[in-house]
Amino acid sequence: MRILVIGSGGREHALAWKIAQSPLVKELWATPGNPGIGRVARLLDVKGEDLEGVARAARSRAIDLVVVGPEGPLCSGLADRLERDGVPVFGPSAAAARIEGSKAFAKEVMAAAGVPTAGHAVFTELEPALAHARAHGGRIVVKADGLAAGKGVVVCQGMAEAEAALTAMLVERVHGSSGARVLLEELLEGPEASVIALADGERVRLLPAAQDHKRVADGDQGPNTGGMGAFSPTAHVTPAVEREVEERVMLPALRELARRGAPFRGALYAGLMLTPRGIRVIEFNCRLGDPETQPILMRLQGDLVPALLAAARGDLSGVTLRVDPRAAVGVVLAAEGYPGRVASGDAIAGAEADLGPDVQIFQAGTARSADGTLVSSGGRVLTVTALGADLAAARARAYDALSRIRLRGSHYRRDIGVK
Repeated sequence: MRILVIGSGGREHALAWKIAQSPLVKELWATPGNPGIGRVARLLDVKGEDLEGVARAARSRAIDLVVVGPEGPLCSGLADRLERDGVPVFGPSAAAARIEGSKAFAKEVMAAAGVPTAGHAVFTELEPALAHARAHGGRIVVKADGLAAGKGVVVCQGMAEAEAALTAMLVERVHGSSGARVLLEELLEGPEASVIALADGERVRLLPAAQDHKRVADGDQGPNTGGMGAFSPTAHVTPAVEREVEERVMLPALRELARRGAPFRGALYAGLMLTPRGIRVIEFNCRLGDPETQPILMRLQGDLVPALLAAARGDLSGVTLRVDPRAAVGVVLAAEGYPGRVASGDAIAGAEADLGPDVQIFQAGTARSADGTLVSSGGRVLTVTALGADLAAARARAYDALSRIRLRGSHYRRDIGVK
């Protein structure tokens, strides 16, 4: 098979790393990729949002399967464009990807499907939104309706925070048109977890559950980020919880999307809050998570390609996933300034060392300088991911590997996997 991976982050590096292990793969391409992905795949200089450019690249290379990593191209209709050429795509249509592209739409789907979720209200004007926030004492979650690179959510503990978040989104438009409409959700309490399923439009196969860390600093302090690290498994997601998620969350959502003429084929991500009142879905995403994918794929045994192709073709009935019983921990190394304005172009030392099969350094915000040096080029630079007999052992191995990497001004959380 000839496979093309779309994207340039740590998630896509992990996907390319896993796909490259398949004996079914004759050629592996990626676009635009990064230097780490370039070690296992041939890179093309085409952006995922360039739908026609990707379609031309797939046609000219006789690609048998396209695996789309990020949400942007999916919400823009990349899967639709490729399927017009008869190219199988792991990733949903634009209509199905709205489950991430619009949080208001996701709430509509959840309500119609009976999926348990947080109470919410939708606003486009500041004053009504402030009045709603006041009625809840400012203890509320403010969410930009559209895509905001994982940064469109503010958890508010009082009116000062709520007013600042609402003003930033509705008046200052810090997220552009994505924040022109906001959701105000009830503030739920409980541990969070990420459960991702491979979906073929009507069936699902659950991947190992994970838990990520959104806040930038230890102890869940500071602003939200795209994710500072993740671990798998999480004790909060027992086999009983997995069954409940499949039966009450994943399958009803798939049925409702199919009823609306938007069957979902790809990775359906459910962000969960495990509250004293039971499971509540915080959000749906239309793709694999980042950084959850990195530890998840470290734990997934066997060949991933048949499962991706089966989901793309709409028939997962013959697919069984095998999971390593060991734990995996992934820690993000971020550039100076992240999640604000970041420094770039700084040399990275130690990121391309071979540390054995149980430790992988997945690249994200990296590039090559003119002289071939690996340099930083984004906020989340690397995800150092390790397997271990348990979470403590995996953590120790990941942090030991991380201690060998040098990047001026970089920072990372030191408590990934502790909770």
